[in-house]
Amino acid sequence: MTVMQKKADNPIAHLTAEDIETLGKELDAIRERIIASRGERDAAYIRKVISTQRKLEIGSRVVLLFSLFPPAWIVGTAGLSVAKILENMEIGHNVLHGQWDWMRDPKIHSTSWEWDHVAPADQWKQSHNELHHRYTNVVGKDNDLGYGIMRVDEDQPWHPAHLGQPLYNFLNACFFEYGIAAYDLDLGNKLKDGGHKDPEFRRRVRAVGRKIRRQFLKDYLLFPVLSGPSFLHTLAANFTANLVRNLWSHSVIMCGHFPDGVETFEKTSIEGETRGEWYVRQMLGSANISGSRLMHIMTGNLSFQIEHHLFPDLPSNRYQEIAPEIRALFDRYGLKYTTGSLPRQVFSAWRKVFRLALPNRRQPAPPVTPLDDSADHPTPALVAA
Repeated sequence: MTVMQKKADNPIAHLTAEDIETLGKELDAIRERIIASRGERDAAYIRKVISTQRKLEIGSRVVLLFSLFPPAWIVGTAGLSVAKILENMEIGHNVLHGQWDWMRDPKIHSTSWEWDHVAPADQWKQSHNELHHRYTNVVGKDNDLGYGIMRVDEDQPWHPAHLGQPLYNFLNACFFEYGIAAYDLDLGNKLKDGGHKDPEFRRRVRAVGRKIRRQFLKDYLLFPVLSGPSFLHTLAANFTANLVRNLWSHSVIMCGHFPDGVETFEKTSIEGETRGEWYVRQMLGSANISGSRLMHIMTGNLSFQIEHHLFPDLPSNRYQEIAPEIRALFDRYGLKYTTGSLPRQVFSAWRKVFRLALPNRRQPAPPVTPLDDSADHPTPALVAA
């Protein structure tokens, strides 16, 4: 058995190897059923979302031409924020996962889509689809867990630099798209080990530079210039919309892998991992967010993070449909289905950020066994404070 929780109370200790493989087969059957049933209603869904997002973005940018007037600034900024969230979460993230490749529409395909984000799509797909989803919550392998700037588990050695991780995390949230681009480049490790001199790394850096330049020209020059006397107001509106999108995306992703109840894993625990064991790791290493249908769309259906990590290539509109069936499997196999409202999950994730910024709390020492427990000379046990 290779799937192993890092803590003493292993949540899968009651499962046999046969149980885990049977669970894997049941999950495979769900996936095969959904794949076989994909069709026009799914295609209509993503086309409607894309159409709605584009109309919302165009309408918001038209309103921002008059952003000198406060009502226009508020309406345009709010609309553009929602449009950017939809483009990144429900459209870009899921298209780049290949969820809609089966449609064979060259305009909605993982090989051709480029999103409204400073991270180039091809680099994001490599770090996210190939690494994060393969090594979900494996400390030291899955850099989505803490993005290489945070202590994410009590078993990791504490260093005084970790005291700043609430600040690091807040800044990462505000400029999340840039943090993702740096993470996709593996920038920290490349600078540390001299890999920044590698020609392939330099090519990737240039690609990120081109994407940043394109985004800057669009949001901070072209559209503000088109606004004429509203230049500064439109500039501020675009910055605000990007900030809102970054804070929202960061919060949703934090809720998916960092709240209390989500497990982390050691590198050695995945050696020789079977498909059933991979499924179980996704189940234990992910958390959901409860809420309305609109909230699910705004999260890119990553509010069903458990279902997404089990089946990352299924159409996102199907996650809510299969969620009750997945939860029933959790119950039947005695596993904890971690979910909660958005405020609760955000609070839980940030509480962990602050807790792990500090050294582990000292554990009380066990009572000392008396050396002499005779009635004539009792020796009291010593209990640590």
